[in-house]
Amino acid sequence: MTYLKALLVSIFLVLITQTTYSQDSKPEDLLKSQDTLDTRNSQREMTRWQMIKYDGLSVYGGVKHVYTGPLRWKGKDWLTFGSVMAGNAILLAVDEPADEVFAKQGDGVPDLIKEAGFRFGKPLLNYGLTTSVYALGLITKNEKIRKTGVLLIASATAGGLLQTLGKTAVGRARPLEGEGNLSFRFWSSEAGYHSFPSGHAILAFTTAHAFAKQFDNLFAKGGIYALGLVTPVSRLWDGAHWLTDVTLGLVMSVFIVDSVDNYLKKDKRYVYGSKKRKVRWNLRVGAGQIGVVGRF
Repeated sequence: MTYLKALLVSIFLVLITQTTYSQDSKPEDLLKSQDTLDTRNSQREMTRWQMIKYDGLSVYGGVKHVYTGPLRWKGKDWLTFGSVMAGNAILLAVDEPADEVFAKQGDGVPDLIKEAGFRFGKPLLNYGLTTSVYALGLITKNEKIRKTGVLLIASATAGGLLQTLGKTAVGRARPLEGEGNLSFRFWSSEAGYHSFPSGHAILAFTTAHAFAKQFDNLFAKGGIYALGLVTPVSRLWDGAHWLTDVTLGLVMSVFIVDSVDNYLKKDKRYVYGSKKRKVRWNLRVGAGQIGVVGRF
């Protein structure tokens, strides 16, 4: 129930959007009808309430884009998918040895680091951070920050729903259960059998990847990714997940964030930072006058 409550925060924008439009209107039509607002000037002229509705549709479109992604995949995409699955299958052979290694390492790791990693992957804290970013962009009417908030919310929502369904459907036993990495109880509601994939890893690294995409500096990116990896590794230290749970969670995070980001760019939902128009200077000569005119 705690997780479901956290999800309500992330999809708040979508819900209020639905209540402000006719029930006969389809979300796809609403998205198209908002395309006239995707210029920089119109974004500035929007009221905050209009921004909330616009951003809510962007969240909806981003989540939908993630879930319908496989329908657009081509040969290369399916090859990549197959390679990821094959790689994860190979890692199954080292799941148990890796668990022993990480357990030994975990004994020497300060509890503060473990706790920080655990908390950052919790839905309530994670969604609190993502919605705070969006709120800042909304209050300041900063389009870049708003877009970052939308990217965070849509990615966390898409990833959160996928991992929740996956955990229950697969029902994989956690290392702490002592049953081995190939023990499953499909559609189990027991927390001890919710190992695959790692929800903490997905939420934490989704947030890190979304933030890292906002920077061009390699050192800034590296620092953000390093922080994002603390949570996944801390789950291995605590014996809460197998290595394959975490690795697939990281891959899912990258795919989800990139998918939402591609949607926002493709549909030009946010167009901040557009190139300045070049000024063209022309010599104008007329009766009794001469001068230079700049056109932009």
